[in-house]
Amino acid sequence: MITDCQYKDSFEAKWPLIQPILNKLLNQDPVKKYEWFNLFSDVHTMCLWDDDCVPKLKQELQTNIIDFITSIQDQIKSHEDDQALLRAYISSWSKFLEQSNYLPHPFSSMEATNTKISSSTSLSSSNQRRVPESHVRKLMLDAWHNSIFSLIKQRLQTGVMKIIYSERIGEPFDSQLVIGIRESFVNLSSDPNDRLKIYKENFEKAYVNSLIEFYNKNALEFITNNGIISYLTYADNKLKEEEKRAIKYLETGKGSNSLELHRQACIDVLITKYQDLIYAECKNLIQNNDIKNLKYMFELMDRIPNVDPLLADLETYIISEGLRVLKANFESIIMDSEKYVEQLLDLFNKFTKLVEDAFNGDPRFMTSRDKAFKSIVNDTSIFQMDLPGANQKGKPESRCPELLANYCDMLLRRNQSKKLTEEEIKEKLSNVVTLLKYVQNKDVFMKYHKAHLTRRLILEISNDQEMEEQTVMMLKEIGMPPEYINKLSQMFKDIKVSEDINEKFKQVARNNLHNVNLADIINIKILNAGAWSRSSDKIAVTLPPELEDYIPEVEKFYKNEHSGRKLTWHHLMSNGVINFNTQNGKFELEVTTFQMTVLFAWTNRASEKISYESLKLATELPDNELRRTLWQLVAYQKLKHQVLCYSPQVKQPKDFDENTLFWINQDFCIVRNNKAQYRGKLNLIGRLQLTTDKNREEENQEIMFLRAERTKEAIVKILKMRKRVSLAQLQTELIELLKNMFLPSKKLVKETIEWLIENKYMERDEASINTFVYST
Repeated sequence: MITDCQYKDSFEAKWPLIQPILNKLLNQDPVKKYEWFNLFSDVHTMCLWDDDCVPKLKQELQTNIIDFITSIQDQIKSHEDDQALLRAYISSWSKFLEQSNYLPHPFSSMEATNTKISSSTSLSSSNQRRVPESHVRKLMLDAWHNSIFSLIKQRLQTGVMKIIYSERIGEPFDSQLVIGIRESFVNLSSDPNDRLKIYKENFEKAYVNSLIEFYNKNALEFITNNGIISYLTYADNKLKEEEKRAIKYLETGKGSNSLELHRQACIDVLITKYQDLIYAECKNLIQNNDIKNLKYMFELMDRIPNVDPLLADLETYIISEGLRVLKANFESIIMDSEKYVEQLLDLFNKFTKLVEDAFNGDPRFMTSRDKAFKSIVNDTSIFQMDLPGANQKGKPESRCPELLANYCDMLLRRNQSKKLTEEEIKEKLSNVVTLLKYVQNKDVFMKYHKAHLTRRLILEISNDQEMEEQTVMMLKEIGMPPEYINKLSQMFKDIKVSEDINEKFKQVARNNLHNVNLADIINIKILNAGAWSRSSDKIAVTLPPELEDYIPEVEKFYKNEHSGRKLTWHHLMSNGVINFNTQNGKFELEVTTFQMTVLFAWTNRASEKISYESLKLATELPDNELRRTLWQLVAYQKLKHQVLCYSPQVKQPKDFDENTLFWINQDFCIVRNNKAQYRGKLNLIGRLQLTTDKNREEENQEIMFLRAERTKEAIVKILKMRKRVSLAQLQTELIELLKNMFLPSKKLVKETIEWLIENKYMERDEASINTFVYST
């Protein structure tokens, strides 16, 4: 039995009150304030007291909503013109979407009742309270989809794609129509798990397909008419246009990957499809230094991304162009380290600028530049040096490290041919260090740089001591071996200490020597054998009496100052200044000790001729050293008038025989600016000799010996750390340890491993011949 109170709150009683207001809301007619409040109240009361009202309410809502949609369906479909259809659809949809957003609110009580009945809503979803989850809104969207959208969606898509096509070919277009239709596709889905389902299956798919269809035709047509080079600009412009267009027309909100799909479609249809044609032009563009088109090409191919062919072409160009330039300038740079280094720097800067301008300084292209430039620096087809056993026959090593050391020496010496400021010198040294990074065999540089430094410090011809020390720090920063850096630093310390010892000795010598003036004009350098040691043997020579008497005094003084230390005299590395008088003039000659010993043979007999045999007996110099020294005095390249004359004439020093006569050139003079000068100072030392002929071979072999020793040390170090290591891993770690000095050859590694096994430092694993175990 139903009471009057219950009937008043039942569906049958309330629906006639609710329906008129619902129709007003659907038609967007004015609704009075009390009607709006009554709607909320009636729905709530009904849902509260009538347990059976919800299904009835849903059914009536659906019927009324469908009736409303049906009333506007024919109005929309009646438009034959595509754009008129789009405008009518967007107008009606916009109003309906607005209705779907506020109409569910009065019926929220129905939603709550339905939730209690179904008991299917989780806590997390109840906390979200999103309007799209409303049953009323779902009902409205589904009704629109089934009654209108599904019937005309193809016409909507076709009309939109026509507008986009017009935009692509430059014809007038209305972008708001595209955006309006897109919004309809985006908001129409009622699926809570995929809000963009309708958009993805229709609008997004149609947009991407129209893009592919358009450029499949137009891109190929452009290439056919204009060529692939012009296409680079075309493709770049179209990619940028399409990117802006996609941001405007495609959905960019959460859950949408439309932009990524669109981007990939653009890449496929504009770049990937024609990548072989594009790659084929790279070589010519690089050779022609076509920066603009290279930049376009790089930016296009980096989108794929596949720039490997570009990297390969860049490496090939750098190597071929670098070697071509060096070979073209061979005559001018073969004997001039300065021109060689400056040529390398010009090439390095040229290739760096190419990478920076054409490839935006991309690290991958910088790596290719480094790899290719390293091949140039270490190339042996132009500049080469032979080290005994360094490589297989026919594969000598590059002279680049030697020439870099020579260039450093030129910068750091006093009396440079070019007067450079301190900043210019520092910049050039920094450039040398930059080039040195690419040198494979840095141990060769180490050998020559140390030899040049030795000469500068001994001859006191360093331009700036502070600059010398800064150079050492630069070498340290690029990873030169610590023991090498320590030796160079020790050399500077030795010079400073030696200056103090020298001054103290002069004070003692003034009191003890008979010739007080000699103490003031003679300087000694006492240096640490560990840092300065040479492999040469002590060379026998008869010094002038003044010097011979001086040596015991030095040894006695040093023994008193430092007991237990032994002095070894290296006359080969010594030098001095002598007064050289002829009938026509007086000169000061800077000479080596050996040159001084030879010239002192004419003391008190300046007009006599002395045979080679007599000079050999007087000086006690080894044959090779005496020949070399005499040749410096009779055939010095920089002199028009030589210090000594000789007879008979020969072409090289080895042709001197026992009866060759030598005498003082009384017509000796210094020629400057084509004018003879009979007074002045002249340097005959040139490049101070640090080794004998015999030991020059020793020094070349010393490099190979040191490489073998360092390879042994590195292998043992790896084995101590790993205990067990495979051959492949050993080779990898060995190269990593030694790369800052040299790259060990496979032959050297194999020989070193065999030596270490033979001497019980390591052994082969019994189970694997290519695995090694450290022997403790």
